[in-house]
Amino acid sequence: MSGPSKKPFVPPRWFVRSFWAGHRLIYRLTARGLARPEHHGRMGMLRLRTRGRRTGRERAVILGYFRDGDDFVTLAMNGWAEPAPAWWLNLQADPAAEADTVDGVIRVRGREATGAERDRLWAEFPRYNGWGGADFERNAALRSHATPVVVLERI
Repeated sequence: MSGPSKKPFVPPRWFVRSFWAGHRLIYRLTARGLARPEHHGRMGMLRLRTRGRRTGRERAVILGYFRDGDDFVTLAMNGWAEPAPAWWLNLQADPAAEADTVDGVIRVRGREATGAERDRLWAEFPRYNGWGGADFERNAALRSHATPVVVLERI
């Protein structure tokens, strides 16, 4: 019998925001130097550009993904913290977006995977480095809600 599950470590919000601001700066300065395709168990990285749901201004975030055919698949989460990430709220308001990849700019439409598709895609995440490996399911179970699996379909 295992002991009580402890929450996964989530750094303070100021640290997360600073880290991602630095990540975006490096991305801009290196002309997509941080973008990479998925490769041998490593998640790919892309820059997703959405339209702000309140401001209408372009917003950008770096996301880990894996490919499912021509689509990109990611999780709508802030680490293991509870709130939905702003980019996901923006995609729900306006699903049209652009993904900056190593292959260039790709127009995408974001949607949440449901049912059997969600189950199939969810099962793929623990295979990739950076998603917690064996702790993936345990950490996900500690959240108060199911983590949305997001499919970015080419349009």
